[in-house]
Amino acid sequence: DAALRSFLARLDARKPVALCGDLNVAHGEIDLRHPRANRRSPGFTAEERQGFDELLDSGFLDSFRHLYPAVPYAYTFWTYLGGARARNVGWRLDYFVISRRLEGALCDSKIRSKVLGSDHCPITLYLAL
Repeated sequence: DAALRSFLARLDARKPVALCGDLNVAHGEIDLRHPRANRRSPGFTAEERQGFDELLDSGFLDSFRHLYPAVPYAYTFWTYLGGARARNVGWRLDYFVISRRLEGALCDSKIRSKVLGSDHCPITLYLAL
């Protein structure tokens, strides 16, 4: 985590950064369907969530939660087991984390949950640059 933050800070010193991908952490309780049952599960441990806090505190934004702080059931990953996707029992593991200085350019951040083809769905970021 520290090495990634250092690398992103060096990049951000040169130009704004957009980090996109499966970061394998559900940051907040709102970001997975069953937070209590998953407290010790990989992807939702206190250490992983703290690491994500530290990333955001180092000058970055979670684009989706910045725009939609209270939208529930917004997931990007569903296990193939037990019909989880059909029941929307998922986790939000995929992110566009952007430089805080891009906040004014942030127009939208979407989760394309209806797009099939993987256990994850695509996400999109709209910036006015």
